[in-house]
Amino acid sequence: MSELSEPLPTPPPEAPPPPAPQPEPEIILRTQGLTRAFHDVKAVNGVDLELRRGEVYGFLGRNGAGKTTTLRMLMGILRPDTGDIELMGQRVRRVGAAQKRHLGYVSQEQVFYPWMTALELGRFVSGFYPHWDDARFHHLLHVLDVPKDRKSAQLSGGTRMKLGLALALSHRPPLLILDEPTAGLDPVARREFLDILRDQVRREGQTALFSSHLVGEVEEVAHRIGILHEGRLRFQGSLDTLRQSVRRVRVMESAPEPIPPGLSLVRRERLPDGHLALVLFGTPGDWANSPFAPETVETLSLENIFLAYARRSDES
Repeated sequence: MSELSEPLPTPPPEAPPPPAPQPEPEIILRTQGLTRAFHDVKAVNGVDLELRRGEVYGFLGRNGAGKTTTLRMLMGILRPDTGDIELMGQRVRRVGAAQKRHLGYVSQEQVFYPWMTALELGRFVSGFYPHWDDARFHHLLHVLDVPKDRKSAQLSGGTRMKLGLALALSHRPPLLILDEPTAGLDPVARREFLDILRDQVRREGQTALFSSHLVGEVEEVAHRIGILHEGRLRFQGSLDTLRQSVRRVRVMESAPEPIPPGLSLVRRERLPDGHLALVLFGTPGDWANSPFAPETVETLSLENIFLAYARRSDES
């Protein structure tokens, strides 16, 4: 090559391959149009839940919102009036004995045979589950500090709740259904229960549907939440999505502005200073394009968001 020859151009670097698409999370539980009425009152009205493997789903609602009725339908204790339940890919109208073997259930009121000890209850319950792990049950009793040889009638409420959790976990169910499990627990027992739940889901890859009316404890352990109010599911999604999407706007009462496209009304409320405010839901893009002055828009804590969803507009 002559000295005057120009060097050959360097070929451009090859573009990196596109990232592999992430697999869709496995759906452990799905409901469609789940409805249940008692006389003329619809306790649950068209609820569509979706739980994914390996997550804690916080089921939030005030007392009487329909949470327990929903969970009892998922456990097969109640039959839905309408709607379907899909449990690990199998669609049923009512959960039967075969499906219950895949569920662990802890209710807010643990009912045991009062004369049985924890060990006797374990032997009794193990007969219902082919995959019962007795070594695991003994380990959980030790970790949870549940006396093995004391009759259940002699146990405190918190210890009975922890015994219920040990019984529910010892057959390694892929889905835990927990109905207000911390109700009545003291702060120490509540903390122990939540730590065990979080560790169990992380280590075992289980899924938990955790019903509560306490926002703080759901915020600690839940990956996604559903907010139930008067039998209807008002929101379902991640905590981050909820925090980013719901904001409060102070408006002029004399000439209220129409709600902009893309935003939807959650609740009208009266502020302590007497001004009118609208709690609205929208994507971050919808908020960025809204005509509201920035000084009139306020982000909210998760507790205030929950209160906005769980109260009627005429409640203070």
